[in-house]
Amino acid sequence: MTGPLVLIEPYANRLGGHHQRTLVALARVRPGSLVIAPHGIATETVGALREAGARLVTGPSGHQARVLLAASRLAASISAAGQRLLRSRSWPRRMRRLPHQVTLIARCLTEGAALRTARRLEPRADAVVILTASEALHGAAALLGDQPHLRFVHEAVTDEDAVVRLLGRLARRGEGRVIAVYPTQAVADQFAAAFPRLPAVLGGFAVDDGHRLTAGEREGGRAAFDVPSSEAVVCLVGGWWPYKDIAVIDAALSRLKEPLHLVVTGFPLDEALLQRWRAQPGLRVHTLPGPVSEAVLRLVYAAADAALVTRHRGTGKESGLVMDAARLGVPLIVSDHDPALTARLRSRPWALTFPAGDPAALAEALHTVIRQPPPLPGPEAPGLLGMRSAAEQVGFLTRTFASLCTKESRC
Repeated sequence: MTGPLVLIEPYANRLGGHHQRTLVALARVRPGSLVIAPHGIATETVGALREAGARLVTGPSGHQARVLLAASRLAASISAAGQRLLRSRSWPRRMRRLPHQVTLIARCLTEGAALRTARRLEPRADAVVILTASEALHGAAALLGDQPHLRFVHEAVTDEDAVVRLLGRLARRGEGRVIAVYPTQAVADQFAAAFPRLPAVLGGFAVDDGHRLTAGEREGGRAAFDVPSSEAVVCLVGGWWPYKDIAVIDAALSRLKEPLHLVVTGFPLDEALLQRWRAQPGLRVHTLPGPVSEAVLRLVYAAADAALVTRHRGTGKESGLVMDAARLGVPLIVSDHDPALTARLRSRPWALTFPAGDPAALAEALHTVIRQPPPLPGPEAPGLLGMRSAAEQVGFLTRTFASLCTKESRC
């Protein structure tokens, strides 16, 4: 064991998700690491981080950091007001995009404040990492924070418009003080086109904490939802976001000819659609509106014969749900939306793939699980998907940060 890490997680205030799980796992490897959460930390995560021996900071340190965070909060308020004002589609698209551009600026200012705080409180960290970084203004964040760092960029939610692109160009010299970490090749390819000068490496985000589901947990999960051991259960985890193909699930469920239990948890969900599923003969729906705690999430996975993951074709971001199933030891039903992921799952007996957008094929996969549940993934499954252990991930991050510091004398 060597020196501490600085782990910056702007979304640590949100309950659940593999962002918080990864944060805790990394902190456990390096006790004494500094965790900076500018918007606060969920109570459940606070307890886990304290057990890991992490130092927790939820406010700015130093005048410049305080100014940056205050500016960020002002920009976020302006963005929220603009989104409410311009929510109607009668507004031109360019106008409706303006608040989201302000959001990118707000996120950059938040990162700058967190990096300033990191430099002040832990100037000799083995690595400084933003675990959930903005998809824009990478160099600006480094310049505002005066801190070289690694930044995990998970996906592009909002493209840059002219003003944000201009700010990015003005701060381009700061890109030399950053290394972007892209969790999949598809995300790397997307950002390479948008930011050709930004130094980058490829590395999965989710880590394997080694806490597979036990036989006792599986029995407890069945009991919690009152499901006999002879009946099939599929779980549908996570919010129903636009990249998830809920429509194909709806169409597939209407084709079911055999009984099935469906456990649904997440936020947001479509209550009208859930009501239609509940009215369907032979389909018993168990709903746990999210976000839920880690303990409850394990209970959901423990009850399931398989986890269902559907995406629209071309979605290339890392799937925390797929990674969760692999690390916990839960079979998968997954669409072939990402060729790289499909190639890794091919011929695995615990993974049933189906063509993205094909409800008939999904219904067939569900019938397969109903008739004969797939075998459980073995402990090698996380590695097959490119997932590192927490210790291996810390090693990767510290080596990558060291390579940045060989070029950056102010590390």
